[in-house]
Amino acid sequence: MNIFITSTDTDAGKTYVSRGIVRELLKRGKKTGYFKPLQSGIIPNVLSDADSVKQDTQNQNNLILKNSYITNTPCTPSISAKIDGIEISLDKIKEDYKNLAQECDIVITEGSGGLFVPVNENSLISDVIKKLNLPVIVVARPDLGTINHVLLTLNALRSLDIEILGVVISNYPKNTKDPAIITAPELIEKFGSIKVLDIIKQNDNNFEKIVNKILAH
Repeated sequence: MNIFITSTDTDAGKTYVSRGIVRELLKRGKKTGYFKPLQSGIIPNVLSDADSVKQDTQNQNNLILKNSYITNTPCTPSISAKIDGIEISLDKIKEDYKNLAQECDIVITEGSGGLFVPVNENSLISDVIKKLNLPVIVVARPDLGTINHVLLTLNALRSLDIEILGVVISNYPKNTKDPAIITAPELIEKFGSIKVLDIIKQNDNNFEKIVNKILAH
């Protein structure tokens, strides 16, 4: 099953989770595509999301990386593209995705920021998800406030009739005693009527549980 990785916000851990899923799929012998349609921001001496995925994987013969658009300024894709004089087309993104999907057993598509980040003058990341017709995993921080952010994201996805596979909480602090962090997963499941697929602790590289659920879906 091909999936789309979104999040509650920028830097919630989308790339870390995407990278872990790709690495686990490659370990299982799956020819895997990593698709980052919109890469905004080329920062000297900092790996792009696609490059970080490539560097993190050993079986690179089974890995195909694809970007539709790479722009220079680290900001909203619509603004970054405008600065570079580029027009972002959802049709091109869909065509790139279809071509990649034909070459791979599974494609992991990673969004930019959250659902309502502008892509061009008329479209948001949510429109990209709809265009690709992919089910979604929502990546969230463990911090105070994450319950509200996750529930808002889930409500938005449901209002758009986008399938949700579940929530992954990333960068969970080990041995935490913070009650806001400890109780968040249970409350997200209760009030979001959703499964927390996994809680990824800091520096944890075990993504077997998430991949099992993806492949079983």
